[in-house]
Amino acid sequence: MARKSISNFRLREEMPIGCKVTLRTSRMYEFLDRFINIALPRVRDFRGIPTKGFDGKGNFNMGIKEQIIFPEIDVDKINRISGMDVCFVTSAPTDEEALELLALFGMPFQGRNKQTA
Repeated sequence: MARKSISNFRLREEMPIGCKVTLRTSRMYEFLDRFINIALPRVRDFRGIPTKGFDGKGNFNMGIKEQIIFPEIDVDKINRISGMDVCFVTSAPTDEEALELLALFGMPFQGRNKQTA
């Protein structure tokens, strides 16, 4: 909820401005699978995810400019295209271990060769 009104942003006090969702267990893995294998390949001119989003404690943050990369979203039913931030919280103590963990899940980071099993 907005704490105060800002006329330049057409924002009024108490107006809802965002939401936060935490996914765990099977829903988390399902989202990660859809994100890596379906949504990211639909991004225009996708060349991999930059590795600058690590926070120093093993967590990774990234932004998405268009939510329409997810096939579940019907483009005809949305008023405007908006983005989202995604935060991957891992149990890895360092950024290097978190990078390796996410890469093994299939996250396409820039400058890393794809792992083959």
